[in-house]
Amino acid sequence: MEARTAYPYLTGKALLTGSHETGEMTLLPIIPTPRVDEFLDPVPGIDAPHFTHVDDAAIASITDLYREILPEGASILDVMSGWVSHLPPEILYRRVVGIGVNACELAENPFLDEWRVQDLNRDPRLPFAGGEFDGATLCLAVHQLTRPRDVIREIGRVLKPGAPLIVTFSQRCRPNRAIGCWCLLDDAGHLCLIARHFAEAGNWAEVRCLDRTPPRGGAPLYAVIGRSLGATRPGNDD
Repeated sequence: MEARTAYPYLTGKALLTGSHETGEMTLLPIIPTPRVDEFLDPVPGIDAPHFTHVDDAAIASITDLYREILPEGASILDVMSGWVSHLPPEILYRRVVGIGVNACELAENPFLDEWRVQDLNRDPRLPFAGGEFDGATLCLAVHQLTRPRDVIREIGRVLKPGAPLIVTFSQRCRPNRAIGCWCLLDDAGHLCLIARHFAEAGNWAEVRCLDRTPPRGGAPLYAVIGRSLGATRPGNDD
């Protein structure tokens, strides 16, 4: 299911927005990203156990997206994982591995076959071999990453060529865990920012931005999906 409204496509170093109804495309520039590495001040109580970012309708939309994109019988990497992974419960995956910062939540996650504790803001290098996974998810947590380009590049490395990464986000993020530049942008700006991270990582193709907000109401939900090119990164690193 594609976006019900106009959404951007990634092309080179710029974004094109388009509408299925008109077929018209408009070039949007990619603006420089503020270099903000500090978290905002914490909000009391927001880090309660099993805190849910979005409502049930948006969670169902995430699960539907996984059902459409992630192949059955695949090895899945859940990045920034927690107490639940929102994978379709009726689909059998060969292996589901979570990587996150909270050992207690990871241990409770019923979808995970294995898990690792790692702060990707301190070390974005993933402890997996190249081409080890058939798909990856980064659910409602991209706003917490201070080095998103490096993390997304690493995810591309550990995925098989052509395998998808699904990044989902909502307006409803934890205010004490969002980097400053995220809070300065609207939903369109968030989509452009994440698409830029994929572009700058250099090992992604077929990047799409989707509006998956539930049609009958619920928390706004958006996704950026890319297909890995593997470990190869065209050009030189910064």
